[in-house]
Amino acid sequence: MSNGESDRDFEPLQPARLDWQADTPVATDFDDPYFSRQDGMAESDYVFLQGNRLQERFRALRPGQHFVIGETGFGTGLNMLLAARLFLRLAPEDTLLDLLSVEKHPLHAEDLARALAHWPDLADLAAPLQRQYPPPCPGYHRLQLHPRVRLTLMYGEATAQWRHCHSTVDAWFLDGFAPSRNPDMWRPELFRQLARLSRPGATFATFTAAGVVRRGLQEAGFQVRRIDGFGHKRHMAVGEFGDHNWTARHWQRGHAVIAGAGLAGASSARALAERGWRVTVLDPAGIAQGASGNLAGVVYSTPSAHLTPQNRFYQMSYVHALRWLNRFEFPGPEQGRLNGVVQYPVDQRQQDKLDGALESGAWPDTLLTPREDGGMLLAGGGYLRPGAWCETLLDHPAIEVRRDKVTGYVAGDPVRVSLQGGGELEGDTLILATAAQARRFDDLHWLPLKIIRGQVSYCRATEASAKWQQARCHGGYLTPAVDGLHCVGATFDLHDDNPRPSDHHDQVNLLQLKQYLPEAWRELGGEHIEVVDRRVAFRCQSNDFLPLCGPQPRVLGPILDEAPGVWLNLAHGSRGITGTPLCADLLADRLSGLPLPVDDTLAEALAPVRFLHRQRRKKRPRRA
Repeated sequence: MSNGESDRDFEPLQPARLDWQADTPVATDFDDPYFSRQDGMAESDYVFLQGNRLQERFRALRPGQHFVIGETGFGTGLNMLLAARLFLRLAPEDTLLDLLSVEKHPLHAEDLARALAHWPDLADLAAPLQRQYPPPCPGYHRLQLHPRVRLTLMYGEATAQWRHCHSTVDAWFLDGFAPSRNPDMWRPELFRQLARLSRPGATFATFTAAGVVRRGLQEAGFQVRRIDGFGHKRHMAVGEFGDHNWTARHWQRGHAVIAGAGLAGASSARALAERGWRVTVLDPAGIAQGASGNLAGVVYSTPSAHLTPQNRFYQMSYVHALRWLNRFEFPGPEQGRLNGVVQYPVDQRQQDKLDGALESGAWPDTLLTPREDGGMLLAGGGYLRPGAWCETLLDHPAIEVRRDKVTGYVAGDPVRVSLQGGGELEGDTLILATAAQARRFDDLHWLPLKIIRGQVSYCRATEASAKWQQARCHGGYLTPAVDGLHCVGATFDLHDDNPRPSDHHDQVNLLQLKQYLPEAWRELGGEHIEVVDRRVAFRCQSNDFLPLCGPQPRVLGPILDEAPGVWLNLAHGSRGITGTPLCADLLADRLSGLPLPVDDTLAEALAPVRFLHRQRRKKRPRRA
């Protein structure tokens, strides 16, 4: 994958309305009585599991090895659930299975539940699928079906989705409607993409033996054989890519050193630990003492109809963060609530943006709904204690947290890290999750980061305000009571570097609350609101409002290189709770050599090297 900035359009994400929200109903397999019988499982087993020889291949895996299955039509998920069940039965404990599946017309959650009810034997895997089943938002959605089984659902047109994927595949399930019913899917371009992503000797199986499919696969480099089909179907097709024997591969593990124990560092540590890495987290102040240390933070996003890389990240990271929180069953009692966030537009521009997001179909009504009071309800969001969230993430036997400071490092294999407390650490990788402090290191002074002072005011709850249930966003934000205090904030000042709180900034917060939510201001006490405490923190934001997540770039004359073993996870601004889980998974998957949770264009949009590419383009002389 290139680390440069991409100017390509991401084709399936640009239309005014999404394909799967067309007015014409889409036929669904589970409406056929055939799928209410065990024959559906038997056919999937025969065609896809046996057709790809998965039983013998799973048994042959060794500890530390990894297997990837790609599928061209997810449907009800039956094929993938059967493959996952077989893997868990046969593969050794220390192995991983990644399932990658495209779906242009995703089922509604209720329809999926009705379909999966036909197969109670799959309930152990169907339950996490249903619990994490994503809303119909375009792009990638990463689900954890089991500690050893991950499913990446890619919503959109198959060819375009695979074109933006760089995860190599060991076995293909070529499923979906027959070529006669869906000719657009079975195109030469799709077959070329499958070939590009196939490992040497990768297998495929498909229920169809249509000539257009067999010829297309052969032209793309697959060896194709026609064999007996299942039941009343006379033939099906199976085969391999190229003329090499397939061999299993290992994923990468090692020792990661992480500088910073805030949201970015804690989520990165947890993602790596769950992939088998040993992690040392270093922070002189302890856990969540910087911008991650407020009493409460809001889990939210900013909906938009325009699916630019920035807005795509805001949406994908939001639903991804909700799945992380769901998996950890966080927040618990006294830690917050995920019962929705109400957003109130502060001007017509914001109102038009929210209305446009709703009308575009990019933000389905399962995520965004209008309210009678003029606000919009962002479903699934809420408020939580960031410090408690960081502590939860760092509570893992493979993670060690030390109160020490990284004073310098030497990139390489291994990376050598100098510590303020004396001595050095060596690691296979170093992750800098130190927000704007990353600029104090050599070769990182150029980072285009903005430092934004924010003061949040902690206001004592009243009898009326104690009944508030949902977080609210306006020009600032307002949370329900936590320990008898409401968070009202936060100021946003690019030109003030004073770390000491002030009465003036409390008044700025309260005046903003009065302007945009006057009823809440009155319920909180009006002119007699009691500010019990306040906190100042400094947000770190990039010039293009996207985080920096990827390898540290290094300038070697005319060449842009990567500093070996050094990675950045920075600049999450005021959306640290929302953005850090997706960045953590992206970083951990890249370091581990596993399939990524985002497409290549979004990964490129987050890569730190993007700023150096932009600088160089600006310096190029224009042609006459």
